Amino acid sequence: MVLGWTHTARFLTTASELIHLPASELPEIAFVGRSNAGKSTAINTLAQQKRLAFASKTPGRTQHINLFEVGPKDAANAWFADLPGYGYAAVARTAKLRWQKVMADYLGVRRSLSGVVLMVDSRLGLTDLDKQLLEFVTPRVRNGEIKLLVLLTKSDKLNRKEADAALYSTLAHLNTIATAESDVWVTLFSALKKQGVADVAAILHEWVHVRPPVAELAAPVAPAV
Repeated sequence: MVLGWTHTARFLTTASELIHLPASELPEIAFVGRSNAGKSTAINTLAQQKRLAFASKTPGRTQHINLFEVGPKDAANAWFADLPGYGYAAVARTAKLRWQKVMADYLGVRRSLSGVVLMVDSRLGLTDLDKQLLEFVTPRVRNGEIKLLVLLTKSDKLNRKEADAALYSTLAHLNTIATAESDVWVTLFSALKKQGVADVAAILHEWVHVRPPVAELAAPVAPAV
């Protein structure tokens, strides 16, 4: 069961600089998103653990990359990477610039990175900062080097019409990224209602184990014609 696999996630290490991250041959899946987009909550919900990923009491102040092992304790088969949230206004400009570079370098050159999960508040949709982050990964997504999944979080706050609008708007933007070689997905997600949780776990499991997911709520993004 795929949720049993994500439940095995456990803390490995933390680093404030890219060079301090250990090298690995295991596939690495990074979780990214704006501060307050529900990133830590989503990770904890997928792992079925209350305090695996910590949300800072002051959004935007967490400035470390946290790595988690996934799979059997004596033979992990993947790493999850929790990247700092971005876009919080109260963070000093120098800190923002430093972390923009760290994240850009990580997303652009991290050799073991095989997938990115971008958390987007479904009520806001893709913001300019989210689109900037997507620009960092677009070259590697388009050639199939890394996979991409966008989670529209807090979807329980939306009615059906609003949820459909958020989904289709995101799909429209992702269609400009997708190619025949890419693996791009988007799904509505609610930690509170557990919407999309099993589907997301299935997609991540497939990324690592190469088995096609059966995901009713997740939509693969077709390349633009």
